[in-house]
Amino acid sequence: MSVLEKIITDNLPLWSSSVQLKSTRGRGSSSKRNLYGIKKLRELILDLAVRGLLVPQDPNDEPASALLEKIEVEKNKLITDGKISKPRKANSSGELTLPFKLPNGWAFSKLADIGHDWGQKKPDQQFTYIDVGAINKELGIVEKQSILDNSEAPSRARKIVRQGTVIFSTVRPYLLNIAVINKDFTPEPIASTAFAIIHPFNGISSSYIYRYLRSPVFASYVEDCQTGIAYPAINDKQFFSGLIALPPSAEQHRIVAKVDELMALCDTLEQQQENSIEAHETLVETLFSALTNAPDAEAFQSAWERVSKHFDTLLTTEHSVNKLKETILQLAVMGKLVPQDPNDEPASVLLEKIIMDKERLIENGQISKPKNISDFGKYKAIGNWVGCKFGDIYHLEYGNGLKKSERSNTGEFPVFGSNGIVGTHNKSRVKSPCIIIGRKGSAGALNLSDTKECWVTDVAYSLAPSSSMSLKFVFYQLHTLRLDNLSKGIKPGLNRNEAYALSIQIPPLAEQHRIVAKVDELMALCDDLKQSLNEAQTTQMQLTDAVLENAF
Repeated sequence: MSVLEKIITDNLPLWSSSVQLKSTRGRGSSSKRNLYGIKKLRELILDLAVRGLLVPQDPNDEPASALLEKIEVEKNKLITDGKISKPRKANSSGELTLPFKLPNGWAFSKLADIGHDWGQKKPDQQFTYIDVGAINKELGIVEKQSILDNSEAPSRARKIVRQGTVIFSTVRPYLLNIAVINKDFTPEPIASTAFAIIHPFNGISSSYIYRYLRSPVFASYVEDCQTGIAYPAINDKQFFSGLIALPPSAEQHRIVAKVDELMALCDTLEQQQENSIEAHETLVETLFSALTNAPDAEAFQSAWERVSKHFDTLLTTEHSVNKLKETILQLAVMGKLVPQDPNDEPASVLLEKIIMDKERLIENGQISKPKNISDFGKYKAIGNWVGCKFGDIYHLEYGNGLKKSERSNTGEFPVFGSNGIVGTHNKSRVKSPCIIIGRKGSAGALNLSDTKECWVTDVAYSLAPSSSMSLKFVFYQLHTLRLDNLSKGIKPGLNRNEAYALSIQIPPLAEQHRIVAKVDELMALCDDLKQSLNEAQTTQMQLTDAVLENAF
């Protein structure tokens, strides 16, 4: 067993527990999780491979220096025969700074010296088009190519490639859209100008180049020379000026075989970890759903005993804590979080007050009558609670537009967009505390304004409940309605009439206050638990880094 394999097997619990949640707005993969430990293992494998530390050297191998001499002869012959063009000179800044020490038999070379391109052409007949979207970057192959007529050719379809050519996307290179042309495509393959093209000379393995271009060593070089912020890129000249650590030809193949073997082991670990995480999420969903779906007190008690008995194994991830928060809110609006008090004024009396106030506003033309909801007065009492439609008691007011130039940072009142505060302004639109609901963009997003006045822009609604309702209770209730699920269209928007048709239940005002107090208390405990989990996660990642750093 190699040293690296021993590191992998001796630290299996560490790799499995080191998971990082990713921002939904981050670059790259859309996955909600980053299996940090395995990601770092993959990086280590490639790093050791290109430094000559993954497989033993064989003194009988022909050294890379001799290989480079043969390549020079081959290159000159291809140029003389007119098969390739004389390469442009790569960047030169005097003596090269070598990034690390190489083993015996290895040599550093510029990428320009170990391969060539095939030139460019404008397609003149039907062709196989390879753009960035055609790449399976995990496998390093082309699998979603298009066959186009020359009349359909994009202006960027210009670079000639052949079987064995390595293509490297120079736009947003951190995405690692790199591949080897893995077969002889028919009709003739033409690649996008978004790629740098390198076809290796004899003795150079395309598979080794592919793995080198994915290594942390080359990624660091690219990061240092790329330009641009939204779409960082490097040009061909910078690409071909990059150094490659070149092993003897025979060792290149041994390295590729060992990398593939270890990556397969990582694949297995990754799948096991994903399966474990998914199984845990399913368990959490099932046990918490049993609480909210319990048909009676006995079933609820039984479900609660199952959950409470396994708190230590259930609440171990941010997902599980978020699910607990959802469950708390759902139980709250179902009347299962705090006990009912028969002495509370019934919600039916509360509802009559709200309806009278709302009818008065409608008669005065201050608000419009909601469509497609139940007739006022037809409600079903549930103990001290009462059921009704959203639009019976709530009104969603359209916000007003406000130019960005008017969203001053020195104004007096907060300005709310569809998903939070976007600025301040020296005048207000809403005169009382309210709930802001995203109408466009972040449709259904909820924010609470507890200031006396604020401005709500035209991409959001404001909801100012009757003074007979607890603002905080309404805010929690809205979270359980999942208004974001009502948003539709290419640019999702929330239609308020669809929200008005939703069924809701209202508790007595006194119970609303008890519910809010209990929810606030439990949410604070959840936040403390989440903070502890995040700190533990950070520690796990630091341990992972420490183990891998010591591998050298």
